[in-house]
Amino acid sequence: MRLGQATVLLKILFESQGSSGPFPFYAYGAEQPMDHDTRRRNLVASWVFDSLSVLNRFHLWLEDVEEEFLGMDPTPEEISFAGRLEKAFIVSTAVTSLGAKLFGRYGEAKGSTDKALINRVKKDADAISAYALSEGLWHLTRNLPENHALMVSLGEGLMPKVGETHEMGSNPLLGFGRIYARPQVAQFLEPLVARLINEDSYTFERFQEDIRHRGIVIWGAAIDTLENTSRFAKGAETGPMTVLHVFDQPMIMTRPYEGYMGTLVLPEAVARTAGEESILLAYHTPRKLLLRAILDTYPGLKPANVHVWTLRGKSREKRIGNLWEEWAGLGVHLVDEEWTTPFGMKAFTSSGTYAPTYMVGSWEEKGEKHVFLCDGYAASAEALQAATLAPLLGLSVSLALFSDKFELPFDVERKAMLLDPVDPQFEEKLRKIAGDYLDVDSKVAERYADMIREASEAGVPWPKSTFEAEDFFPNKFWRSMALAGFMCPDPYSGAGGVEEIRDGVYRVTAQLTTTRGSKRVRFTFRLREDWETMKLVFNPLLDRFVAGEDYRKRPVKISDSGRIRNELQTLCPLALESFGTRGIRVHFNRINEGVMPKEKQAKIREILAWFKENHPVWFSWLELAD
Repeated sequence: MRLGQATVLLKILFESQGSSGPFPFYAYGAEQPMDHDTRRRNLVASWVFDSLSVLNRFHLWLEDVEEEFLGMDPTPEEISFAGRLEKAFIVSTAVTSLGAKLFGRYGEAKGSTDKALINRVKKDADAISAYALSEGLWHLTRNLPENHALMVSLGEGLMPKVGETHEMGSNPLLGFGRIYARPQVAQFLEPLVARLINEDSYTFERFQEDIRHRGIVIWGAAIDTLENTSRFAKGAETGPMTVLHVFDQPMIMTRPYEGYMGTLVLPEAVARTAGEESILLAYHTPRKLLLRAILDTYPGLKPANVHVWTLRGKSREKRIGNLWEEWAGLGVHLVDEEWTTPFGMKAFTSSGTYAPTYMVGSWEEKGEKHVFLCDGYAASAEALQAATLAPLLGLSVSLALFSDKFELPFDVERKAMLLDPVDPQFEEKLRKIAGDYLDVDSKVAERYADMIREASEAGVPWPKSTFEAEDFFPNKFWRSMALAGFMCPDPYSGAGGVEEIRDGVYRVTAQLTTTRGSKRVRFTFRLREDWETMKLVFNPLLDRFVAGEDYRKRPVKISDSGRIRNELQTLCPLALESFGTRGIRVHFNRINEGVMPKEKQAKIREILAWFKENHPVWFSWLELAD
């Protein structure tokens, strides 16, 4: 630890003690009773020590920590494979939620019908959250073992969601191939990732062989820095959250991918019952058979007390309207936005397919058994995050490949997505499957063929009709840590959101779930700086320069090169072209105005050109195209 770090650590520790003075000193081996204040101070000290790099980066004091253990006995030990980095991961997730809520324009589109305003707020919010988590990961991974790296396998934000138009473009995100490691490891891995993306002959197996040969260990990650972005922009009281899943191996992905997947999440006990009754339980199982297995698993359960959560809304009717009718015909309860969860908050079904996974299971209420499950579909990142959370909660998940279009019913679409895109009869077969639902011509056929090819080439286990989380890992056994930071209260887990305790002091809730159980942590953070300075701390450099900060007079550091490279990968990934070993070429003509207005594009181009001209060595990786 450097002297400067040690000084800051001591200052944080002493400031966290308030007026009660420094920590008491106990001789080694002496058994001394500890009162509540002493235990609290020791707990804060432990968290500060293990997450100091993140706290320093975001100019935060840690004043208090409360730990709550769910489904496990309290333990002072780490409960994940990340060891002492576990606390830093949790703090990074919490800090991302804090920064997004405070500086991400939360609620600025409330009541607005201006689609351009709503889209701008959403993209600004995504940019803040993606930047904050990326910076947190960068700083905490300085403490990774020398041969380790964290690689983003799956991100959320490349594709406009239903209800958005393609003109709105992609959202800022942390997507496939982003490497966080010590410089030597990162410099070795980045060219390999570029080959994965650009060379069809460079397979995931070859990638694995190369990293094994060098003795490198990669941890994978699936990231959604701001779940429920529309609710965030419109100032909803519940829902917005940060989701980070970390695995002890990378997922079998070979390029950026985002699509849709059918998702069915059930208690594992129901899957066991179905197996005993010789029922093949998968996403395509008729819901009548599924309900039978549920009722057999929980004797005395009424169908009306089976609560089925799906996405709702007119835009989804063509895709899963038949699913709603199938469940309704069986007499179960389809969750709507008037239903209050057992945690006393209203459910929402307009978005947010990940968080309901926390609630899947059974409970007693007024002497009656209730069961909650999730059905329907989700965006690919959310679907796989739910699928990798499920084993930690004792759940069973079945997934199926969906298209990016909302043109076919779910039971028809799954057949279409299993067609071979190189089959000479592809168009004819698609036309026969689609029937009266869709007029299939050569353009429509090519569009569906492209979607199937894109999924298969990215690593989705096509042509399996259904698949599970284990199909996305090179080893069928994997260890994971599921992290969530809550910007607003969550109706499905009961976790609280960001709360202002007093001026400049905030309580933030984050949760870690592993095979050992769940740990919910409530942090009390105090801002070290005034409000305007803190806004700069949480804003990307490029946004600061666009807003008027004079980059010509600001002292330039070598780290600015990495930060700006990182920000470009987050802000406009579809506009970037990799070349050589580490080069990035920025194509401004690929950036839609819905993502970045023309005037902002011009300003960023001017900024990048200045850095390239005045610091050519540090920015040798950068080229500007039209």
